[in-house]
Amino acid sequence: MPEREVELLAAALRRDSADLNLYVNVLSANLADSLPPGAVRVKRRRSLAERVAGREGSVAALDVALGAQRLLLRMDRGRVAGEIRHEVRGIVLSRRPVGLDEWIDALARSLADAAASNARAREAVERFLA
Repeated sequence: MPEREVELLAAALRRDSADLNLYVNVLSANLADSLPPGAVRVKRRRSLAERVAGREGSVAALDVALGAQRLLLRMDRGRVAGEIRHEVRGIVLSRRPVGLDEWIDALARSLADAAASNARAREAVERFLA
């Protein structure tokens, strides 16, 4: 995928990131719907009121596995912490804490790389660019 398209994808992923809770909820739902089963894991935090009302709760952590790269995003009291891991067969070879912007750029690049060889990932990229 050309560098310009990766930049457009990163911009599309960055869109609406002003409200972090809403952003992470929408991003996790879109990624879970778009990527192959098992590629996205979402951990939710549910208050008692949310449990009683039958709501899912807010996203506490988002874990996206694309190839040998695993991208983790954690939400804690309105703050976000990102981490990029390089994993092979479940063994973490490296891990690096990153900010939200760098995490989004890494996600865009990983999605673009996956789109080159996977039709479902290509559909996900096209959905984000639309």
